[in-house]
Amino acid sequence: MANKDVIIACDFGTREETLAFLDRFTAEKPYVKIGMELFYGEGPQIVREVKARGHRVFLDLKLHDIPNTVRRAMKNLAKLGVDMTNVHAAGTIEMMEAAKAGLEEGAAGRRPLLIAVTQLTSTSEPRMREELLIPAPMGEVVTRYAANARAAGLDGVVCSPLEAALVKGSFSGGFLAVTPGIRYPDARADDQARVTIPARARELGADYIVVGRPVTAADDPVGAYRRVRFDFLGE
Repeated sequence: MANKDVIIACDFGTREETLAFLDRFTAEKPYVKIGMELFYGEGPQIVREVKARGHRVFLDLKLHDIPNTVRRAMKNLAKLGVDMTNVHAAGTIEMMEAAKAGLEEGAAGRRPLLIAVTQLTSTSEPRMREELLIPAPMGEVVTRYAANARAAGLDGVVCSPLEAALVKGSFSGGFLAVTPGIRYPDARADDQARVTIPARARELGADYIVVGRPVTAADDPVGAYRRVRFDFLGE
């Protein structure tokens, strides 16, 4: 299961909160996601510090801009030594190709995995249709955006677990489905619209699941992480 793992979304506002949370993991070095809130608050140094502690890092900044800007940004981000990063698939094939080129230019050796966000898990199909004026069904939109990401040479996509089976069934060769939107029945969905439990995400073919509040807001974060890991990976 080398290409399967549980990623903890460290959506904290400060370095101190983040490191205090990670200090609770004495027997594990979980894969962690650093997103906009933490990166914009603490800057690149927080990535370096978490990496220095031995964690793999998914840098979740969802770049979406003109191709040349994205290429230059990715060239700089690659120098942080992250293991995975992402863009918005809505930025077009050309933009995604530029992102990959920038990562290859900036990486010293192995390029980070590059994935593309299809539709946010907070976006429902009615909202996509009524607010974004995208009339196609959610599954069709996600599959098309995934096809564009594959054409651009990316390693996979971010989609809700509910579309993971579509992605895995449509593309061979290890094309990754990275799925946030993981919740248990006894937890609130919060701002997520398309969610499921870890075991169901596994059944649907997810390669990586990204879990935030069910772990970070738990009374026993380490125990909650182990529960998610067992349910998703069986270990």
